[in-house]
Amino acid sequence: MNETPEQEYDDGDVAIIGIACRYPGARDKEQFWENLVDGRESITFLRKEEIEVDQALVNNPAYVRACAPLDGYDEFDPSVFGIPDHVATLMTPEHRIFLESVWDVLEDAGYDPDRVGGEVGVYAGANPMTPAQYSSPPDWVSVGPEVMDRSNAWFTDTMTSNALYYLGLTGEAVTLTAVCTGFHYAVHLACQSLLLGQTDMAVASGVMVRLPQRRGYLWEEGRIASRDGHCRPFDAKGTGTRLASGVATLLLKPLRQAVADRDHIYATVKGSAINNNGASAVSYGFAQPERLSACIANAMHVGGVTPDSVSLYEANTFGLPITDGLEVRAAQMALGKETGTTSIGSVKGNIGHAGVAAGGSGTVKAALSLYHRKLVATINLTEVNEELDFPHSPFVPQLEGADWAPKAGIRRAGITALGGGGYNAHLVLEEPPALPAREPESRAARLVTLSALDDRGLAERRAALREWMVRHPGARLDDICFSLNLGRRIMDRRWAAVVSTKGELLEALSAGTGGRVTSSGSARQVDLSGFRRTDGGLVPATDDARHDEETLFGLAEAWARGQRVDFAVLHEGEPSHRVPLPSYPFARRRFWRTSW
Repeated sequence: MNETPEQEYDDGDVAIIGIACRYPGARDKEQFWENLVDGRESITFLRKEEIEVDQALVNNPAYVRACAPLDGYDEFDPSVFGIPDHVATLMTPEHRIFLESVWDVLEDAGYDPDRVGGEVGVYAGANPMTPAQYSSPPDWVSVGPEVMDRSNAWFTDTMTSNALYYLGLTGEAVTLTAVCTGFHYAVHLACQSLLLGQTDMAVASGVMVRLPQRRGYLWEEGRIASRDGHCRPFDAKGTGTRLASGVATLLLKPLRQAVADRDHIYATVKGSAINNNGASAVSYGFAQPERLSACIANAMHVGGVTPDSVSLYEANTFGLPITDGLEVRAAQMALGKETGTTSIGSVKGNIGHAGVAAGGSGTVKAALSLYHRKLVATINLTEVNEELDFPHSPFVPQLEGADWAPKAGIRRAGITALGGGGYNAHLVLEEPPALPAREPESRAARLVTLSALDDRGLAERRAALREWMVRHPGARLDDICFSLNLGRRIMDRRWAAVVSTKGELLEALSAGTGGRVTSSGSARQVDLSGFRRTDGGLVPATDDARHDEETLFGLAEAWARGQRVDFAVLHEGEPSHRVPLPSYPFARRRFWRTSW
């Protein structure tokens, strides 16, 4: 284990070491963040002929032709998981999107499921409505193997256990049904399990796929769906939100362990809390200010966080004056009366309300804001609702993007999620700890590896890595090699290079062959006499040879032809850290069941 920075870490802190998401207009977290920074609204207004249902309603004056579709919601790449096509067809869209998101979050964090040690808990919020809308099953009288296969591919209950099974992991599997607080509840339970020592890493997620995708809705006075399809958080003319689909997934680990393991850390979960309004509700499904305020205060208390240090409040907000007013009142009660100290915003202006995954959109926004140290604008907020009385509250509406420079000296964010039925949930996040200072990289030879199921995937992996390196000129070569060699599942088609600089790696990725580059298609003979074997595979015969160019190229050739290599030994004693590199290029195809 390498030296870590001279910092104190709270035993109750949990690190976010991986983020994956898909939302309307965003295929991944990078595009999601770009959309937020650019103030982009991901909404589609349908023509009559594009509407999949509701043909009898489209001429109704109250029918709103707005939707927030999720690209590729009906597509999947079962080959990566070893899933037969007929099983992929039985799986609901939520099952498939969730499974790919868990894969993505592990790769984002730099972990190969085949080499993960210990228990991995999987906790996710899902909506039981989606399986029923996808295609309700018949009333089976058999409970034979075929029926069980169909059931496990379809039931909401098995969504999380499927992730463990198809990725080859063991741990806890909990599918939650806590309506629109499902994501927050998943994070809350995941953190508890980690801090109790029941799991070593935890996946927390929320997924929602609304079916059918391309449809509008009927506007009703006082309901949460907006009159014109736009969501206007905290705006005097707000009439509600619109419904959306999406998935957000976090990979979590106790902060102290994450630092020791050289993980990439986006943000830290300082505290979480959940409660329910019960009989005290103002109206069943509406926020109850005193109960929500207690939830927010409890999350801060758990994390030892003072209200004045929370400088971003990501609101649940439906863009409806009455619900916005109840939430702002509750948050003000929890955060105190000091004025002008906390930015308030909401991602719902960008994508709408993603149900079970709604809390995930706000949490990913907050985590990336902490990571990038930037506050993004709340769009569609043009006329602040004066009844919210922001000038006499801690809150300042975030009307424009800005650098995040908190008065308290540390960046912290609170994220609220509300669910029909009185559910309240709140998370408190903090910026990631500072990285230790490191010596400049040497020009030592290094081995870098890539693999995929086929040549198409391998070529796309090379291209994606090259593009990533161009966008991240400050990245270190040792971090890139460490993350790839230890953080990717090893597949049949392989490519490896021995390089000493990032420039050499860029050249190798562009050419694909030549020089110190090899692949699984090469016919050259491999001499294994200069290596020894550990339980994990081949390693150089001596430690001094770990950066010898000829030795590494021999190891590269052996690996490209199917030999196991103990990459952990290869990177022992290095100061390298995991970095979030491009994920697997899924070859998605359409899967859709029309009957049982």
